[in-house]
Amino acid sequence: MLTLTSAIKAYIEDHAVSAYPHECCGVLIGRLEGTVRTALEAARTGNLNTERAHDRFTLDPKDYMRIDLEARKRGLDIIGIYHSHPDHPAQPSATDLAAAWEGYSYVIVAVNKGKPGDFHSFELVNGEFHPEELRC
Repeated sequence: MLTLTSAIKAYIEDHAVSAYPHECCGVLIGRLEGTVRTALEAARTGNLNTERAHDRFTLDPKDYMRIDLEARKRGLDIIGIYHSHPDHPAQPSATDLAAAWEGYSYVIVAVNKGKPGDFHSFELVNGEFHPEELRC
């Protein structure tokens, strides 16, 4: 299960809308307690995929490493990754699956004609995405 505040959800939606018609990406920072991931903040990362930014993202590893280091100094961890799907359902794609790691929440927000749409979280278990309970 993933819990996050309405402010974090709004932050992710704002990022997705501002990046439209391209995909945005970022990370969720917080704590893992048992099977519950609690997001305390979200942080934007760069999307290095410039060729297909409208339907692909490549999270900037320098941003990831910097955010991870800063989070660990505060006793927190990166617990998830978020990205948007411009004019596409908020469901994981084959490309999303190929790049995913187990142990994280994967939040996807649909952006339909510049407006935020469905907002879902998934987790990777045994090589397959499964819907994850999301509490906002």
